[in-house]
Amino acid sequence: MTSPAPVDRPERVPHTEAPVKLWFCPNDALAPQVAAVLAEHWLDAYEQGTAGRFLFDRDRRQYLVAHALVRRVLALESGIPEAEAALWRSSRGRPFLRKPVEGLPRGGRELDFNLSHTDGYNLLGVVRRHRIGVDVERLDRGGRSLDAIVESFAPEEAAWVAGAAPGRARDRRILRLWTLKEAYAKARGLGLGLSFDSFAFTLAEDRGVSAFRPPDDEPPGRWRFAELEPEPGVLVAVAVMTGPDEEAALDLHHGFPWSRQAPRRLSLPQPVGAPV
Repeated sequence: MTSPAPVDRPERVPHTEAPVKLWFCPNDALAPQVAAVLAEHWLDAYEQGTAGRFLFDRDRRQYLVAHALVRRVLALESGIPEAEAALWRSSRGRPFLRKPVEGLPRGGRELDFNLSHTDGYNLLGVVRRHRIGVDVERLDRGGRSLDAIVESFAPEEAAWVAGAAPGRARDRRILRLWTLKEAYAKARGLGLGLSFDSFAFTLAEDRGVSAFRPPDDEPPGRWRFAELEPEPGVLVAVAVMTGPDEEAALDLHHGFPWSRQAPRRLSLPQPVGAPV
């Protein structure tokens, strides 16, 4: 039986701080015909072309919901209408919002976002300062083997995975590490271009990062990491760069952002250093 996730036991956080914002959106939150209409009006030529190349309807639907979510949230956060948001992509494919010279209509000049999706679920993270990376995975990955994933881990991580009983307990350890590694690599804009054995996480038994050994090109103590389970069996990881003295909160929204339903506010863990 899955242990209750920390998302169900949020700490009180002052609402005066600018939080990290997450949107967890199942595909079912947006009807297929609605997603298609929104995509027709909101997505740019690059996105339209990508959507048209999917062979299977389920994959096309996943893409349309995910990218409609991005444009809707960026409109809410920046004040730029969904169809007018200009996105540019790095050489590694990471998208960024092109900010107007005069700043965003809703204030500020900084805004970073990151998108992840897995079968039937989408996750979007937004911050007003620094960088964010997110990842989402399902524990029921079907018959896909996780052995190749473990081969990419640092030795100490592989040893920790080997200490779990085969089956769901081992799979959970693997995917906890994998989502954290993906989130960190995406926040840095490197994706799979960053060797996953060049950095390592030390994890608490249930949930939480207790130590982080960064790659050689980065000092420790710059990143905060959060693990959530917004639905049973769906694992979420968040990596956020912050300053050393910054306090941070995390707002978790559920569903497609049509309504003004209040998010669930959680505290974001303090930055973690290297193992001692």
